[in-house]
Amino acid sequence: MGLDRDGIPPLSVLRARKRMNDAVRGFFDRRGLLEVETPIAVISPGLEPHLEPFEVVEIGPDRARHALYLHTSPEYAMKRMLGRGLGSIYQMARVFRNGERSQTHAPEFTMLEWYRSGGTLDTLMEDTEALVAEVAEAVAGPWRPKAAARFTVEEAFTRLGLPSPIDSTDARALAEGAGMPVIAGDDHADVFFRLMLERVEPSLEADRLTFLTHYPASMAALARLNPDDPRTALRFEAYIGGLELANAFDELVDPIEQRRRFEGDLETRRRLGRVEPPLDEGLLEDLGHMNPTAGIALGLDRLLMRCLGLDCVQDVIAFSPRDRD
Repeated sequence: MGLDRDGIPPLSVLRARKRMNDAVRGFFDRRGLLEVETPIAVISPGLEPHLEPFEVVEIGPDRARHALYLHTSPEYAMKRMLGRGLGSIYQMARVFRNGERSQTHAPEFTMLEWYRSGGTLDTLMEDTEALVAEVAEAVAGPWRPKAAARFTVEEAFTRLGLPSPIDSTDARALAEGAGMPVIAGDDHADVFFRLMLERVEPSLEADRLTFLTHYPASMAALARLNPDDPRTALRFEAYIGGLELANAFDELVDPIEQRRRFEGDLETRRRLGRVEPPLDEGLLEDLGHMNPTAGIALGLDRLLMRCLGLDCVQDVIAFSPRDRD
């Protein structure tokens, strides 16, 4: 079995993508956000333990070779811009994640990322609901979103009779409370994401945009902890049915705490035998100068796929690799 890289979507799909892109730009331009561009080849691509970057080499004028990576998100560079005084900004970026190819994943895809300087997670949820509705109208496909729903992660679990992932911080307790077999080596995050995939996501209403808020503190990533309940993080994810569409943070702007989290991510990557990119020292320097900010990343290919009623993300990406016999 090989890879077929010759696929081009039908003209109707390419035109729908153009309408989507125009709608996105119009949406943010009317709201006063500045469109920016940032480098694709970077020193540190994103340190989340589950992400695998593409590695590249830059050859300098002296022929010295320098390791770089294709970014997994434009997040670090955009935050550096924010730390240097830019206000609210957005970007439609090509991003790269190795080892990700399935019906809903492509190794190269388009991510829409925007940051609201002085904004909140509520601001981003309002943005997302309005943007999705506007894009669906512009694309003019068969799908339109119903009014959005909001649940905390704890509510999303307990309404299905599952134990609270906030109270059950032990992997075995969480698995056994859900009637799920315990797999050797699983940690709390492994069990949590398995329950999300197998139980929670399939329960979400197919045509409704759903926001899941207040993730466990251990999954804060680059988000602030909730000052009203430090067991949870100021983070949400947006879903259309069981399809994850977006991930948002009330951004952490404490460089000391961020360094600690990055070092923890690198230790996890080391334990898993994955590549260990260097810390982005420029990000840590600029982070301390950021105003309170809320930021979000949204998968545009997935949104287009849903708007057009298609089942495979490769159907909306030109030359996206897919299996062939």
